[in-house]
Amino acid sequence: MKPSSLRNILRSGTSESVHPVQVEAVDQGKRRFMGCALMSVGALVAIATTSGCSVTTTNGVTTITLDVAKVKAYGQAGLNAAATVSSFLSAFPTLAPYAAAISVADTALSGALSAFSNAAGSTLTINYNDATWKTRVSSILAGMTTVSGAINSAISGSGSILSATVIADAKTADNALITIISVFEALLGIASTHAPVRARMTRDMVFVGAANPATGMTEAKALAILGVK
Repeated sequence: MKPSSLRNILRSGTSESVHPVQVEAVDQGKRRFMGCALMSVGALVAIATTSGCSVTTTNGVTTITLDVAKVKAYGQAGLNAAATVSSFLSAFPTLAPYAAAISVADTALSGALSAFSNAAGSTLTINYNDATWKTRVSSILAGMTTVSGAINSAISGSGSILSATVIADAKTADNALITIISVFEALLGIASTHAPVRARMTRDMVFVGAANPATGMTEAKALAILGVK
C-alpha cells in the first residue's frame, strides 16, 4: 500500500497450571490465528480453537498452529509503517539521519520476510521449535522491533519540524506496529524486552481479541491502520 493511502487510513480514524507451547505455522486456506489458548495440567487430549488458531494438548505436550499468511501480514505491517513514516520525513533534510535509520531497519525486515516466505513456499506446517524455522520467525519479529524503535526515535527527534498533524499520524502508525509486535510476542511466548510493561500482552489477552492496554488497539485495528488485510 502506498504511504499516501496509509495516511488516509491513519486519519480516519483459571488458576490451573499450564504447559510451555510449541508453535507451528500453516499456509493460508488452513487456519488463521488471532490468539492462542492454554490447556490445563492433566489433560490427556484437549483441543481448543479460536479464530484461526488451533491449540492441541496430548499427554502434556501442547502444539499451536499459526497461519503462515498471518506471519507475513505482521512483517508487511512493519514495512508499511516504515514507508509511511519515511514519507513524512522525506521533505526535511535535517531529519535525514532518522530516515536513514528507518531505511536500514526496513531493509533488514524486508530481507527476513523474504527469507521466511521463500522458505515456507507451499509448506503446510512449520514447527517453531525447529531451530531453523525459529530463527526465520524471530528475524521477522526482530526486524519489526527495530523498525518501531527507529520510528520512535524519529518522532522524538523531530521536535517542531513536523506539524502536529504529521506527528499524530506517525504516532498512530507506531502504536499500530507496537500493537502487532505485542500480539506476535504473546503468541510466541516471548517476554518483551523492549516494550514498557503497560504495552505488553499475554496469550489470554490475544485469545479473546483484547486491545493492547497502552495503545488501545486490537490486532485487527492495528493491521487495518497499517493497510494490511
